[in-house]
Amino acid sequence: MRIPLMIIALLAILSTCVHAQELNRELNMDMAQTSEHSVKIGGQTVNYVAEIGVQPVYDDKGMVVAGLHYTYYKRTGVNDPNRPLLISFNGGPGSGSVWMHLAYTGPKVLNIDDEGYPVQPYGVSDNPYSVLDVSDIVYVNPVNTGFSRMVEGAKREMFFGVNQDIQYLADWLSNFVSRKNRWRSPKFLIGESYGTTRVSGLALELQEARWMYLNGVILVSPTDIGIERNGIVKAANRLPYFAAAAWYHNKLPADLQGKDLVDMLPEVEAFTRDKLLPALAAGAMLSDADRQQIAEAAARYSGLDAQEWLDNNLMPSTSYFWKNLLRGDEDGNFTVGRLDSRYKGIDGRAAGERPDYNSELTSWLHSFTPAINYYLREELGFKTDLQYNMFGPVRPWDRSGDRTGPNLRQAMAENPYLNVMIQSGYFDGATNYYDAKYNMWHLDPSGRMKDRLSFKGYYSGHMMYLRREDLKNANQDVRDFIKRSLPGSRSAKY
Repeated sequence: MRIPLMIIALLAILSTCVHAQELNRELNMDMAQTSEHSVKIGGQTVNYVAEIGVQPVYDDKGMVVAGLHYTYYKRTGVNDPNRPLLISFNGGPGSGSVWMHLAYTGPKVLNIDDEGYPVQPYGVSDNPYSVLDVSDIVYVNPVNTGFSRMVEGAKREMFFGVNQDIQYLADWLSNFVSRKNRWRSPKFLIGESYGTTRVSGLALELQEARWMYLNGVILVSPTDIGIERNGIVKAANRLPYFAAAAWYHNKLPADLQGKDLVDMLPEVEAFTRDKLLPALAAGAMLSDADRQQIAEAAARYSGLDAQEWLDNNLMPSTSYFWKNLLRGDEDGNFTVGRLDSRYKGIDGRAAGERPDYNSELTSWLHSFTPAINYYLREELGFKTDLQYNMFGPVRPWDRSGDRTGPNLRQAMAENPYLNVMIQSGYFDGATNYYDAKYNMWHLDPSGRMKDRLSFKGYYSGHMMYLRREDLKNANQDVRDFIKRSLPGSRSAKY
């Protein structure tokens, strides 16, 4: 049968219109597509389905107000209704789920060198350390991050705040678990940076508003999660991080430099707790002799000199440290990174109080942005003209009423199954490891749940998994945490 040319032309036009509709900048608020893959983890082949999709967010009237883009990995070839589910969030607020998705727990990792620096050609490769062997994983992009978007006319105040974020995400997660038939699965939340605020609050919200009980919460490079540590505590707590970064750059005295980092840091932590903090509490009443002694000791541990400590009232800021640790170094006046102080930057002038830019972040965006766009669009086949928001428009962010840390403690008290693990990089200057330990020490003032709290440190920064050795170790720590948080036949009681 011969088709007339006019009909052929009409079909071509219709095809073009459909294709254009698929590739416009409007998000389909409810869709999913799957593809089959495999990866070798620990030498074992793991087959899995990757589902990339969008699931709606509803308001209290049942109207769709946004669509959240997610990527869900489900291992195939296993028939276990009790297989764990790991729910992953990044931070910001306003950051997409790209970071842990393509560099930590997922089946793919971006192409970087063994220390985490960008390499070309850009792209991804298999992750031999992924926890997909022991847990299915979903990576969630909150509103305005990744490909997630609000509908036109939706109210911004529903989404962009500590408690608003927690409330709508709890509803979304409840729907996701129902859609995927995962109510019987042991559930774990993992959040990085601001994501730790998010998952700490979600733990209680899911229990009390959605009746969903968790087995574990993993806090990667945690924020303050609503636990007070401002003023002199905040100032004193910087010193152990200063010591770690100075150790990395070979700026400590020989006796300290000759020790392994984890053998050196307890001495600095003891000085911080027992000497520096009381000295700062004394304020102007601290004697000149004691002030000089504290400055000299702090200089020994920090790579800054005693006069710099005195000039800053024994409280040099982190921005001052990033600018001045390597100032006058024989290799040049480099700055060090905020989120990972292994990274170096170059400023327009050596003098000043803070670096011109965050050297680590520019390095990360260099490699992550092309990798996530390539992977989602070409390997998983998600077709859209929307921009993947590495950092989306979520400001202003309502930080009032942040009780996420106390709420996590309450969730643990209500749920004997719930364990918490903290993971931190020693060279992170934004959410430093000693602050993370402080959070853990003060999360449960009663001390009665301390056996359900654990801390793991790594020889890298905020995204400690970028360093290949820490990628391996940190994933193993997550794997072990998931396994030991499965209670078996043990009842949930005290």
